[in-house]
Amino acid sequence: MAISYKKLWKLLIDKDLKKKDLQKLAGISSASITKLGKNENVNTEILAKICTALNCDISDIMEITNETK
Repeated sequence: MAISYKKLWKLLIDKDLKKKDLQKLAGISSASITKLGKNENVNTEILAKICTALNCDISDIMEITNETK
C-alpha cells in the first residue's frame, strides 16, 4: 500500500493555487512540498496545517492506494 497526494494537487488546481502558494499559506517548508510531490510520508502536523490552510478534511488531500512504491 502507498499514500497518494493526487487529491491535494487536484484541489490546488481547483483553487488556482501553486505549490509555492500552498507552502506560504500553510507555513510549511519546501522540503515538505517535495516529499508530498514524491508521495513520501510527512507527519500529521504538516497535513493538519495544509487542511487548515485549504479549509478541507484530510481525506480531501490524500488517499491510500493499493500500489506499491
